[in-house]
Amino acid sequence: MRRFVTALMLIAICGMCLAQRGEGRRRFRNRGNTDISVDRRGVPDWDVDAEFPDDVFTFARLKYDASYGGGYYGWSKWATDYPDSDLNFSFRLQQLTSLRVNPDPVVLELNDPKLFDHPFLYIIEPGRGFGVTPETGEILRRYCLNGGFVMVDDFWGEDEWYGFYQDLKVVFPDREPQELPLEHPIFHCVYDLKEKPQVPSIGHAMSGYRTERWDAQEAHYRAVFDDDERIMMIICHNTDLGDGWEREGENEDYFHQFSEKWAYPMGINIVFYAMTH
Repeated sequence: MRRFVTALMLIAICGMCLAQRGEGRRRFRNRGNTDISVDRRGVPDWDVDAEFPDDVFTFARLKYDASYGGGYYGWSKWATDYPDSDLNFSFRLQQLTSLRVNPDPVVLELNDPKLFDHPFLYIIEPGRGFGVTPETGEILRRYCLNGGFVMVDDFWGEDEWYGFYQDLKVVFPDREPQELPLEHPIFHCVYDLKEKPQVPSIGHAMSGYRTERWDAQEAHYRAVFDDDERIMMIICHNTDLGDGWEREGENEDYFHQFSEKWAYPMGINIVFYAMTH
């Protein structure tokens, strides 16, 4: 894992442009589980250095077991916004920074031995729990304590916080999440954010709503720290950064108001912090 933690110099680029949408289909081996045919839906592709194919940042998403919901492709909540958000975010990292990025995101389960090859792990919609057991909770705890970074995203309201918190305590029974103040470097390390981003789904935003639930008026960014005060897990509650990535090409107003202004800057800040601390 340490070989991924290199000093990153991110370059400032004025503005962002919508990705060109077109036809295109590319097959790649999802190193987390199965061979999946993924339609890139016009998201640009690029090659990685053939001599250093593993010296890249790879967006890794957690596949977890949940018996509720339907999700996409017959999967469950873990697949929300997949694969568009992962593809788009990887492309924006490649486009807007000097970070070398893998164009092919991966999906991993907690018991996958390749988990420890990836220093960044994304968990989405954990509001009814994300399926941890004492055994997998111990794996995720060891992953974090060994230098891994977890980003949790897209769950809303007090009921979903409670559902997530129950599983969080399986992973960290002796640690409590702490609210991050706006002054924390994670809000300023690349993009200087003046408020904590709250990104609603595109459907809520186009209906004039900034939030998705009545009891989710304020976005919260909480963190679980290790003994050296490094963030091991950032918990993005009452916001949906992933929808800002996924739906960027569907509505110009949504792109400019939420994707360009909040979702990508916050996501890039999080990755920069994760890879340099």
